[in-house]
Amino acid sequence: QVQLVESGGGLVQAGGSLRLSCAASGSMLSINAMGWYRQAPGKQRELVAAITMIGSTNYADSVKGRFTISRDNAKNTVYLQMNSLKPEDTAVYYCRFVGPGYDSWGQGTQVTVSS
Repeated sequence: QVQLVESGGGLVQAGGSLRLSCAASGSMLSINAMGWYRQAPGKQRELVAAITMIGSTNYADSVKGRFTISRDNAKNTVYLQMNSLKPEDTAVYYCRFVGPGYDSWGQGTQVTVSS
């Protein structure tokens, strides 16, 4: 079983920055991909950014140029650097690790951007 622990959420003013972290522990033979999703009140959960173990990345159009996903393979950790934050980025952010035999989600961390 793979456990994910997120950190780094909080309250920030528009234009500010936050860095989210998600560390994995447990039984993992390998990791295929890691990602960050978000869910705002009344909306469906959506992909924000994803990264494979070879470094290929994918971003939602709404965050391109502002957010950067990265990973530390040795630490089984994925990061999301969020710059130029906007009020519409307010949501609960979830990390996700996918690998052979597992698909695990973090508990979520709140990001609130004030105008």
